[in-house]
Amino acid sequence: MLNSQIVLHVSFYAELSGKEPVRDWIRKLEKEEQKIVGQDIKRVQVGWPLGMPLVKSLGKGLWEIRSSLGTRIVRIIFTVYAGKIILLHGFIKKSQKPPIKDLELAKKRAKALGR
Repeated sequence: MLNSQIVLHVSFYAELSGKEPVRDWIRKLEKEEQKIVGQDIKRVQVGWPLGMPLVKSLGKGLWEIRSSLGTRIVRIIFTVYAGKIILLHGFIKKSQKPPIKDLELAKKRAKALGR
């Protein structure tokens, strides 16, 4: 029996310069933290659409991957565009709601994609 599960391609948002801010940000995490975040991204990639506790809708086509790194909580905001998961922004969560500046940056990047 064939597996009918669709696996979405994951891309990093790229600036005009070619810089990929989310990839660069993930690389600054400790190796074990990178592994956890990568596993969570993979779970979204092969299981989309997913809900809580791993994925939460932020509205208007934006979603967040919710990774727990022991004492720290990481959020990666993404959108699904042209059949791909585009990772727009990542940050360490320090409050209940996503900080306005982080959400606005993700919205700006999504808009640059044509969303």
